[in-house]
Amino acid sequence: MPSVLDELVTLLRLERIEENLFRGQSQDLGWGTVFGGQVLGQALSAAVQTLGTDRHVHSMHAYFLRPGVASKPIVYDVDRIRDGSSFTTRRVVAVQGGQAIFNMAASFQKQEPGFEHQDAMPDAPAPESLPTEQDLLRPHVARLPEFARERAVAERPFEMRPVDGDPNPLAPSARPPRRQVWLRAIGRLPDDPALHAYLLAYASDFAFMTTSLFPHAVSWLTPGMQVASLDHVMWFHRTFRVDDWLLYDVDSPVAHGARGLARGRVFTRNGQLVASTAQEGLIRRRG
Repeated sequence: MPSVLDELVTLLRLERIEENLFRGQSQDLGWGTVFGGQVLGQALSAAVQTLGTDRHVHSMHAYFLRPGVASKPIVYDVDRIRDGSSFTTRRVVAVQGGQAIFNMAASFQKQEPGFEHQDAMPDAPAPESLPTEQDLLRPHVARLPEFARERAVAERPFEMRPVDGDPNPLAPSARPPRRQVWLRAIGRLPDDPALHAYLLAYASDFAFMTTSLFPHAVSWLTPGMQVASLDHVMWFHRTFRVDDWLLYDVDSPVAHGARGLARGRVFTRNGQLVASTAQEGLIRRRG
C-alpha cells in the first residue's frame, strides 16, 4: 500500500482509550483546520468499533459545530443508543479542547433482501481518458497562496479525475452547478467493508459543497469568501470498494441565505448506485 494511503488508513483506525472513547490524530492539509472528511471518517470508524460484525452502515447524519485544529488530536465519544434485532444506532460527539466540534448519528443494518431499483448512471468518459486533478492544477500552482501550493500537486491517498476539468480557482468563470469526478484509492486495500465505507466518507467531502459556487464565478480562494461545511448526510446503499473506480456525480439545486446545498451520487464503474450524499455549507462574502 502506498505510504500516503497507509497513513490515511492509520489515521482513521483510531486509538481506543475507554470502551466507548476513541482518540484520533489530525491531518493538516495546508490550511490549519481539520478537513471535514477526516472527522466524518474517524467518527464513523469510532461507531463501527462498537458494533458486531453483522451490521453495515446505511446512513449517517452529521453537523460540523466548530472548526477543528489540525495540530491537536480529537476524542470521539460514542453513545450506544440502540441495538435492535435489525438496526443499530450510534451517536458520536467529537471533542477537542473540551468543546464539541462535531456530532453524528449513524444507523447500521444487518443484510437482508428487499425490493430494488435505482437511478441510471449518467454518461461519463472513462477515467483513463481524463487528466488528474493535480494535472489540472499544475498550470496555476505558482499563483496559488503559499499554503496551497505544495498540496495542489502532492501525492494523495485518492486519485481524482474531474470529468469536465476543474475551473481556475483564481479566476473562475460562471458555469452550471454540476460536477463529476472519478475517484479511487491509489493502492489495494483489505477486504473490509467498514474500511471502504469510512474511506468513502472521507473522500466524499472533497470539492463537494463548493459546487454551489460555480454559477457565481467565485471559488473558496476568491478574496472575501467565507466557505465552511455546516452538515453532511450520507446513505450507503450497497457494499463497494474504494480501490476500484467510483463516479461521484454532484449537483447544487439551490443557494440562498448565505448557504449552498450540494447533492451527490456515487456509482461503480459498472453502473451500480452505491451511495448518496448531501451537504449544506456557508457561502458568504465578508464585508
